[in-house]
Amino acid sequence: MEPEQMRASDADRDRVAGRLREALAEGRLTQEEHEERLDSLYRAKTLGQLAALTEDLPIGGDPDAPGDPVGLTISSEEARTIAAGSSGRENIVAVFGSAERTGRWLVEPRTNASVLCGGVTLDFREAVLTQREVTVQCAVIFGGVDITVPYGVRVVNNTTAIMGGTSMHGTDSVTDLNAPTIRLTGTCMFGGIDVKAKGPKKKKNKKRKWTH
Repeated sequence: MEPEQMRASDADRDRVAGRLREALAEGRLTQEEHEERLDSLYRAKTLGQLAALTEDLPIGGDPDAPGDPVGLTISSEEARTIAAGSSGRENIVAVFGSAERTGRWLVEPRTNASVLCGGVTLDFREAVLTQREVTVQCAVIFGGVDITVPYGVRVVNNTTAIMGGTSMHGTDSVTDLNAPTIRLTGTCMFGGIDVKAKGPKKKKNKKRKWTH
């Protein structure tokens, strides 16, 4: 089977959607053209059909362009090595308990965080994003999701709150469309999503023991 005839995945569609958003922001597509291509995007079934939607758009030379892994605090080479194990999506569940992703971890194009009477902690400061823009879909009921991002990361809040809410601290100043982006979607019911921008983690200094 030819590569262009292979079935497209959700991650493939997410990458093309990100490129179309960039083209709209750059003025390469009109709003009407962008909407038409999005309609075709969600009807596309093969990689060839997706490729046709961006074949007249330039491909950026930035090694961290959409589709390439983005190491937020590490080298691009190490980020690519870590991203080689990507499966496309991850499900994080906390039911009457807690779950966390901290330190060096791989952020799939789509992460589903489901919380019922519990809590989820996501710390992106040392994470590797599989692509320039990733989506975190939240389903929060009587619980919370705490998200920490490094300075310079763009966070887009598309969540819906029902007797709950999403709070953003220190992320409003990032307006660069080319910045690494975390898009929040989903619903928060009787709970909260808290997003904070912080600096790198401080490394603990080991105390030296002196012997006489």
